[in-house]
Amino acid sequence: MATQAPTYDLVMLLDPQAEDDARARPLADARAAIESQGELLRHDDWGDRTLTYAINRRSAAEYHLLQFHAGTPELLRTLDRSLRLADEVLRFRIVKLKPGVPEAPDVHAATVPARRTGPEAAAQPAAASERPADTAAESEAASQPGEAGSDATS
Repeated sequence: MATQAPTYDLVMLLDPQAEDDARARPLADARAAIESQGELLRHDDWGDRTLTYAINRRSAAEYHLLQFHAGTPELLRTLDRSLRLADEVLRFRIVKLKPGVPEAPDVHAATVPARRTGPEAAAQPAAASERPADTAAESEAASQPGEAGSDATS
């Protein structure tokens, strides 16, 4: 019984400020290498997303997930070298998946609430921390001993 080639995930973060042709080149090269020396199982374009921290002074990246079977270890070395040399690739990671790992989620089908950023996020406080102004003033006055209306005697 022949064992199946291991499954790998390749996640690529591409520079969204690069020209479309230049950005498509490393992706096409990776797909071509995988298809020639292995089997491409899936390619998910996750679109532009905000980065948690800046990479090469970029605050966003275009995310791609390629899942594939590697026919030979040479494929991994080829991908690693070509992606390291491509200026349009901000980051990439090749991960060998253990058998039984669930499939990657379909990011476009999932409903993820939009993350608020910028000045409008700071201007809108969260509902849980909001308190009416009169309640805040009353609780502050009640916590001040010796103010008018208190029962404290000397």
